Amino acid sequence: MADENDTNGTVPEGEDPPKSGPSSSASEGAAAADPLADAKAEAQKNKEMWMRTAADFDNFRKRTRREVDEARRGGREEMVKELLPVFDNLERAIQSAQRAQEVKAVADGLNLILRQFIDTLGRSNITKIPSVGQQFDPSLHEAIQQVETDEHTPGTIVAEVQPGYMQGDRLVRAAMVVVAKPKAAKSDEGDGGAGSEGGA
Repeated sequence: MADENDTNGTVPEGEDPPKSGPSSSASEGAAAADPLADAKAEAQKNKEMWMRTAADFDNFRKRTRREVDEARRGGREEMVKELLPVFDNLERAIQSAQRAQEVKAVADGLNLILRQFIDTLGRSNITKIPSVGQQFDPSLHEAIQQVETDEHTPGTIVAEVQPGYMQGDRLVRAAMVVVAKPKAAKSDEGDGGAGSEGGA
């Protein structure tokens, strides 16, 4: 009986004692982390950050567009306020012209209104493009007709059909103009032909 107990309680030589179960499973779990779960968590985090950035950018774009629209409306309203007195005077001039006895008085009134209009545009940095007597500039002028003439050098603007305007360095509307071109050379084929026939 004593020998059997001694044999059951002892470990044969050359063999290691059995390892404890709980400590072995804990170490294996710590060593084997799940890379797929980590990747999914990182992807979710990046997606949330991207969605927040996209929402912020969309809000910024809408706010910027709203500010630009408000600035444009404000600019138009300011220009209209500047031009209203000109229109008021034009209406008064038309009413006066219906009762006027002299054409000169009407013309003088219209000239004053035109001057007021030009001054109003000048306060908004809008200026009229010089045309008649200037050399044709395709960046400022639009040629709608050419006339043959010896009185002006080719390319000179001889008439303005519709004025053009600039706002600072920016073209608002090109001036429609008539441009001079050299006269076509007269053909003397008839004279030459007559001479040759006479010589024959």
